[in-house]
Amino acid sequence: MKIMPNRLDRGFYQYQEEFEAKALEVLRSGWYVLGKEVESFENEFATYLGVKHCVGVASGLDALWIAFRILGIGTGDEVIVQGNTYIASVMGITINGATPVFVEPDEYFNIDASKIEEKITGKTKAVLVVHLYGQASNMKPVADLCKKYNLRLVEDCAQSHGAEFGGRMTGTFGDIGCFSFYPSKNLGAFGDAGAIVTNSDRIAEDVRIFRNYGSEKRYYNKVVGTNSRLDEIQAGFLRVRLCHLEKLVREKRVLCERYLENLHNDKIMLPKIREGATHIWHQFVIRTEVRNELIKYLDGKGIGTIIHYPIPPHLSEAYQYLGIKEGSLPITEKYAKTVLSLPLYNGMAEEEQETVIDAVNRF
Repeated sequence: MKIMPNRLDRGFYQYQEEFEAKALEVLRSGWYVLGKEVESFENEFATYLGVKHCVGVASGLDALWIAFRILGIGTGDEVIVQGNTYIASVMGITINGATPVFVEPDEYFNIDASKIEEKITGKTKAVLVVHLYGQASNMKPVADLCKKYNLRLVEDCAQSHGAEFGGRMTGTFGDIGCFSFYPSKNLGAFGDAGAIVTNSDRIAEDVRIFRNYGSEKRYYNKVVGTNSRLDEIQAGFLRVRLCHLEKLVREKRVLCERYLENLHNDKIMLPKIREGATHIWHQFVIRTEVRNELIKYLDGKGIGTIIHYPIPPHLSEAYQYLGIKEGSLPITEKYAKTVLSLPLYNGMAEEEQETVIDAVNRF
């Protein structure tokens, strides 16, 4: 039995008839850009989150860099962000010319709120919170700090669709929430797709204009914008999956509860869930000091794994210009050397998961 770390086809087959019907509906409509599917998805996703506005864009990275552009954050400004995030979070900052200031993560893989205040300077303009692996971050102290220092708060919710902190959905705490709908997400499209959510009428309108060449009215360009539009067919697919999102999240929670209850090996550390936060389990991430040996062992059993993420952004070749040396973020760097994602996907069979559990326990 070959067990892949992720199986996107299973998610398709669960609702195959609905996806295929929606594809034909959109294709036959004759309208493929910024039509009723996009508008309907934006309204439905905003309602699901409990936020006033959702604006569809082309990808999660576009959501991030457009968010900071709309907030006026650029050259000479600093944005505080956790060190162990995916590099796209940081690119959202640096594409605009701003400088990322890294903070260590906590034991839940999210930003350590107690380490933020010491990083605030006169150049700090925003905090970017990343709800990593699907668990909501500790939002109250972060929101309080942003209010105290008059900082913008942006949330990277690329992995946390539907996760909550204190009963509130991620993406609704700050000025802007940024979502990716990459196919591997719990709310995934069948290609690149993203969205910006906000309670600000002004921000929402500015994003709508900016995403469409800076055009408020066709051929009348208000600003120099970009082309970043959620297309009709992806919006249609997202509407289908959104109808089933709660069920999909419950399915993953059952799978991860089974992992948590049945994995017993003193060579691995299981993920923790923060009190007051919910986890939608985009990934099931363990830690181990013998990662390479475990990967090789599992591979020999036909079990695939993924490292999310082996190189922290500050040590990547892309950000060498920041001059941040190895050892500067020891917790971040420790996580990068020890994290490992076990197989997890909607449609995962109990037999497949039992094979993974048995193999890890025998390692």
